[in-house]
Amino acid sequence: MPVERLQKILSHAGVASRRVAEQLILEGRVAVNGVVQTKLGSRADPEKDEITVDGVPIDRRRYRYIILNKPAGVVTTVADDRGRTTVLDLLPPELRGLHPVGRLDLESEGLLILTNDGHLTNLLTHPRHAVEKEYLVAVDAPLSKAAMQRMVRGIEEGGELLRAAAVAPVRPPDRQNWPGSAWLLVTLREGKKREIRRMLRSLGRNVLRLQRIRIGPVHLGSLPPGAWRELTDVEVAKLYASAVYPSPLGGPLPTGPQPLPSRGR
Repeated sequence: MPVERLQKILSHAGVASRRVAEQLILEGRVAVNGVVQTKLGSRADPEKDEITVDGVPIDRRRYRYIILNKPAGVVTTVADDRGRTTVLDLLPPELRGLHPVGRLDLESEGLLILTNDGHLTNLLTHPRHAVEKEYLVAVDAPLSKAAMQRMVRGIEEGGELLRAAAVAPVRPPDRQNWPGSAWLLVTLREGKKREIRRMLRSLGRNVLRLQRIRIGPVHLGSLPPGAWRELTDVEVAKLYASAVYPSPLGGPLPTGPQPLPSRGR
């Protein structure tokens, strides 16, 4: 692998953002093969050189991919000027250089992918690739079949056409059945801001709980609130395949024919 600037290597390794990585270098906290580096033009080979920060070797993997079960009340951003807890506050220091893929609003919860792979971020968030995202939604009253069909056909709200790929009633999770409430399984292929909440508000329903449980082939599973885990190479390959792209990790692609995602609404 060709040599790269140190701040770029640190950012790709998930150590810190490039700006923070530059500060670490200027403070003399970064060493290459035991030699402290203090110039921003310093370069290294991330595959061959031993790079340390405060004496601790960095992870040699170029890209990092994790999933987090975001709790309600946590902000999906890397920093918050109001001092609220952010998703990065839930991660160890060595992962603070990652960024969230898309967002969940403040009161929403569930599956969030964080990575330093900008290409995958674009593939998963650009509407053209139509990667499915699935949500469990509790509303304050049952929704008729006709109303669910309206969500799939599309609802005009705020000058935008909001539309779900699929909506279906589901049984409530254990111990989460509020009196008079109902639960829905909602699938989106294009995430406009607060799209599910806006559609349901147009139908006269208030959202009591909204939890994302799937992005493409990756499921939240039993990951506890506030916890995170690394994605496997196979999971990353499947994410790329869901957007019809090869994985940079070279992991095996899913066997069998892969359906092309929808290209329009």
